Amino acid sequence: MTGFQTSSSASRQRRRRLVPPSILSLPIVSPPSTPRAAPTESSAMASESSTRRLLFGGAISSTFPVRFQDVSNIREVPDHQEVFVDPSRDESLIFELLDLKGEVEDGGSALWFLRDVANEQDAGDSMVVEHSGTVQLAGLRVGEASVVAGTAIGKLAVSKGRQGREAQNIIRVYLANIRLKNAATDVVITAYEPLLINPLSESAQEVAAGPAVPAEEAGCLPMSEVFRLAVMNFDVHDWNLFNGSA
Repeated sequence: MTGFQTSSSASRQRRRRLVPPSILSLPIVSPPSTPRAAPTESSAMASESSTRRLLFGGAISSTFPVRFQDVSNIREVPDHQEVFVDPSRDESLIFELLDLKGEVEDGGSALWFLRDVANEQDAGDSMVVEHSGTVQLAGLRVGEASVVAGTAIGKLAVSKGRQGREAQNIIRVYLANIRLKNAATDVVITAYEPLLINPLSESAQEVAAGPAVPAEEAGCLPMSEVFRLAVMNFDVHDWNLFNGSA
């Protein structure tokens, strides 16, 4: 995981960083100290609080758990990104607005972006694609038609920051690509879930080394559900964000 690269203007640009931000320096919000029985997955999904969050100055919104902290409150984030993290679980959720990759076919765009993530992290040889498909976003419409998002899920071995391959963690990456061709924009939503923390990784300083604690045991939504909420509830409120396109 690397630090942020700031953009020079508010215009969208091809992303230069796709991995989760370094969260070792972020404040950790401790869970309540009151003892409680370990919840089942269904009770965790019912009990964890999620809310609609305004993105990009309120022009866009989405829904995901309140435990995800807005990184822009702590450090500078590029104008074309919104980044949220849960430091206690080393999980992150990133929204990006990118110039439309017109040369990439719609049917394989999500997988293309997922491979781009892997290649930028020198993890292309370790990536295992677990899913590729599409989902209809009934709440997001362009004219009379609802928008279709491409989705892809893969497992990667990646190092944090400048650490070498000997400190690689195993993570699962959930990625959705919402193609807003009327606005010449590729929206990319990426969720990162650690599966196995290497004892040599910097992540082990805050999150115990070894297999990640299952979400249901921690009393929170699984990252697959966090991703689903974020994608299915993605909405555009002000198309002027995209240079006046509608």
